[in-house]
Amino acid sequence: MVTTAPPLAGSQKLRVRSSSRGWTAAKRSFRRHWQLYLLIAVPIVWFAVFRYWPMSNAIIAFKDYNVVQGVWGSDWAGLEYFQRAFANPRFWTLVSNTFILSALVLIFSFPVPIVLAIALNEVRSTFFRNTVQMVTYAPYFISTVVVVSMTIVFLSPRMGLANQFLNIFGVQSIDFLSNPDLFRPIYVISDIWQTTGYAAVIYLAALAGIDPSLHEAARIDGATRVQKILHVDIPGILPTAMVILVLGVGNVMAIGFEKAFLLQNPLNLATSEILPTYTYKVGLLNADFSQAAAIGLFNAVINLVLLLVVNVVAKRTTGSGLW
Repeated sequence: MVTTAPPLAGSQKLRVRSSSRGWTAAKRSFRRHWQLYLLIAVPIVWFAVFRYWPMSNAIIAFKDYNVVQGVWGSDWAGLEYFQRAFANPRFWTLVSNTFILSALVLIFSFPVPIVLAIALNEVRSTFFRNTVQMVTYAPYFISTVVVVSMTIVFLSPRMGLANQFLNIFGVQSIDFLSNPDLFRPIYVISDIWQTTGYAAVIYLAALAGIDPSLHEAARIDGATRVQKILHVDIPGILPTAMVILVLGVGNVMAIGFEKAFLLQNPLNLATSEILPTYTYKVGLLNADFSQAAAIGLFNAVINLVLLLVVNVVAKRTTGSGLW
C-alpha cells in the first residue's frame, strides 16, 4: 500500500518558499562577494578559537581541577571555590580596589577625548591640528611595559624629573610609587596620556559625519562657536559616545592586568592589588587553577550584568546603545 504525504498547509508553503529564497540569496551573495566573506572569515575564526572555545573551560571553576585528569575528567566541587573566595575577607577588598580603580579611569578618561576631538575640530590650522593629533595619538602605540618603565623613571625619588622639579621649589623628594594613596592617580594619569589620542580619533570621525548643513543653519541663525558645539557637535557624537561609555562600563571589572601588576610593589599593595593581579598570583604562581577560574568567572558575570544594565539605561535615556 502506497501512502502519500499530506499536502502542506499555506503557512508551511510560505515558510518553505521563504527558506529556499533565503538560501538562494545567500548563495548569490557569496558568489558575488566571496572576497569579503573570505576576509571576514579570519577574525571570525580567531574569535571562535581564542575567545569562545576557551569559555567551555570555565567549568574548571566548578571542579577540583587536576592536570592529570584534565578539565572534563576532574571531580566536581560544586560551589566550593566560590564559597572559599567569598569567605575570604581580602576578596572584597580586591573587588573594591578593582571597582574604584576602573571607575576612576572611566570617569576621567571618558570626557578628555571628547574635549580634545571637539577642540581639534575647531582648529583652522591644518598643520597645528595634524601635529597635535600625531603627538597625542603616538603614545597609544607604546607598549604597556615601556609606559610603566617611563613612569617609574619619571617618578624616581632620586633622578626622576618630577622630583627634580619639586626640588627646585624646595620640596623634598617624594617616593610616589611607594605611596598607596598615589597609585590610583598615577595609574589614571598614565592611562589618559596613553589612550586619549586614540579615542579622540573615533570622535573626530563622528564629527566629520555630521551634516554640514546643520553648521550652516546655525551660522545663519547667529549661533556662536560654543552654541554650535553644544547644539550641533555634541548631539552629533552622542550615539558614538554612548556606545563607548557602555563598552567602558561593561569592562569596569576587567581593567588591564599588565600596568597594575608592573606598577605594584610591596608598599602599595593596599590599593594596587586588584582581581586580575590576584587571579594571576593564585592561578599561575600558586597553581590553584580552580580558585582562579572561580574568581575570573565571578568577575566576568559582574561585567556582563553591568553591560546589560548600562545598555538598557542608555537606550531608554538617549535612544542609543549596543543593541
